[in-house]
Amino acid sequence: MSVINTAIKPFKAQAFKNGKFIEVTEADLKGKWSVFFFYPADFTFVCPTELGDVADHYEEFQKLGVEIYSVSTDTHFTHKAWHDSSETIGKIQYTMIGDPTMQISRNFEVLREDQGLANRGTFIVDADGIIQAVEITAEGIGRDASDLLRKVKAAQYVAAHPGEVCPAKWKEGEATLAPSLDLVGKI
Repeated sequence: MSVINTAIKPFKAQAFKNGKFIEVTEADLKGKWSVFFFYPADFTFVCPTELGDVADHYEEFQKLGVEIYSVSTDTHFTHKAWHDSSETIGKIQYTMIGDPTMQISRNFEVLREDQGLANRGTFIVDADGIIQAVEITAEGIGRDASDLLRKVKAAQYVAAHPGEVCPAKWKEGEATLAPSLDLVGKI
């Protein structure tokens, strides 16, 4: 079942952010855009490259009013240990949610029940807490934060401009489309 256009389900979790442990709930998302960035586990191989890539683009996401939440089934304590021991993870300023109960991973339908690990899943959530975009990749396929940034901009553009849509490879400032009967068969 697709989670596109569904509301974030209630959750409460401990997280690590900027040297502190914090609590995060679905209520914290209201009124701002969010990205949930699920990954299998701390202290692994592809995961730190992805999280580091998102960290390198975090300021750009912040300028768009977007908060990043990385999520794995590790604990918030493990996130801190990884943050403290890895140069790549040490540059992360966004929230690293621990999901040892696997509730959040189940809510987003990315949990591998037989392993207790989350799949690589990326979710763009609008300011009303509605999931607008989903990307799920296999274990060995890393994601690209610059493309995620492009997708966030497209989702925000469409939300702000009812009646317009963003075509393939759309980038900020490029032409959009206004779906109508006149366009059928003309593209």
